[in-house]
Amino acid sequence: MMLDFRPILTTLGILLCSLSILMLFPAAVDISKQNPDWIIFSICASLTMACGGTLYLSNRTNKIYEINIRQAYLLTLLCWIVVPGFSAIPLIGLDISYTDAFFETMSAMTTTGSTVLTNLDNLPPGILMWRSLLQWIGGIGIIAMAIFILPFIRSGGMQLFALESSDNSVKVLPRAYLLAVWLLSIYISLTLICMVLFYWSGMTVFDAINHAMTTISTGGFSTHDASFGYFENASTQWICTLFMIFGALPFTLYIQSIKKDKTTLLRDPQVKGFLLFLAGTSIILALWLTFSQHINFFDALTLSTFNVVSIVTTTGYASDNYLAWGTAAGSVFLVLTLVGGCTGSTSGAIKIYRFQILWLIVKNHTLSLMSPNRVLSQTYNGRNITEDLQRSVLAFLAVFFTTTFIATVILGVVGLDPLTSFTASVTAITNVGPGLGTIIGPDGNFASLPDIAKWVLSIVMLIGRLEVFTVLVVLMPSFWR
Repeated sequence: MMLDFRPILTTLGILLCSLSILMLFPAAVDISKQNPDWIIFSICASLTMACGGTLYLSNRTNKIYEINIRQAYLLTLLCWIVVPGFSAIPLIGLDISYTDAFFETMSAMTTTGSTVLTNLDNLPPGILMWRSLLQWIGGIGIIAMAIFILPFIRSGGMQLFALESSDNSVKVLPRAYLLAVWLLSIYISLTLICMVLFYWSGMTVFDAINHAMTTISTGGFSTHDASFGYFENASTQWICTLFMIFGALPFTLYIQSIKKDKTTLLRDPQVKGFLLFLAGTSIILALWLTFSQHINFFDALTLSTFNVVSIVTTTGYASDNYLAWGTAAGSVFLVLTLVGGCTGSTSGAIKIYRFQILWLIVKNHTLSLMSPNRVLSQTYNGRNITEDLQRSVLAFLAVFFTTTFIATVILGVVGLDPLTSFTASVTAITNVGPGLGTIIGPDGNFASLPDIAKWVLSIVMLIGRLEVFTVLVVLMPSFWR
């Protein structure tokens, strides 16, 4: 059956029109700061509105569409290409190439946090606000995608989290509408509370707004070159740590906790595993810092907890160069890059529930080797772990690491050293931000990488954010037949 592109193009048109309106916010910030860059945002908003309006008006009909699963795949992929593509245009006003601008906005929308920009402290305020706003928008977009689309395309075990009352990921239902309202309300509320607490802890209003958006979205863009190391106040770092965790928890469980049982969030096995992992890793690293670096334990705990939470939640803030803590700490942070937060959150990477399911698969397989005739029942949070679910998780992990290895080889071919190639690939597919080494480590950025490397990493960021299979399916020739 031929693929009908009209609902896809109509939706893209609406998104571009919405994006053009959002461009007026950084324009307003520049006007308030008497910065002439507001003209660039105004021109870009007009161009984006014209393109979006043309797409919408030329494809809309009076017919009410129900987007099918093939259209959902393609629409999801195109949204995460077209929106960053137009969002990059205002950044060209910084006299950077479109390659750098696209890399920056793809990093923003996927909440990766890798950057090619330097001298952030002196950049126009509108540009800083635009980067933060893009991460904030990307964060809510990621949550919506994880809840409404990915479970129904069985992306790496996401079918475990499908809404029981929905039989179509994009079917227009009152429940879906109400759920979206709840999600957005919670997302906005957490952002506002975070902003107020940041301001209370000593941030300026501008810094508080920007960092609240990039904290809840677990994006990690900062308004300062020193990232969160600019804020030496321990209370500011603990507030950020708390809200990074909030951003990495399942947002549907927030709703259930508010509407039904207040203990729902803490009883969830994914959440418990996530919090225990953060606590254990942070304490162990704090003890390491205390004895190896001779740092006061509370200061060491502040340093370790902030940076562990930042990497595991895939936020990517850095309050210190953790590579200077020793080779053991560097190895730990490389592993932490792969972990990720919970499903239905703004975080990326492999995610806790896949590790939990993988452990159950390995455990039961080992038991079956000892007792071949034993019938083993596998459940996760009260749901059966079917063979289809097991294959889905294992296939995700296989494609995830294969993509990482292919990207590493390509980056090596274009001239990057092995450490930079590997950690750049890992940090891109996990949507974390900083890598390891002197070039892209916590104290570096991606500006010096060749253009080919930036395009490769942009693609890998997209693949990681869309949970791998959304991209893979669209690339299959059978999808288009």
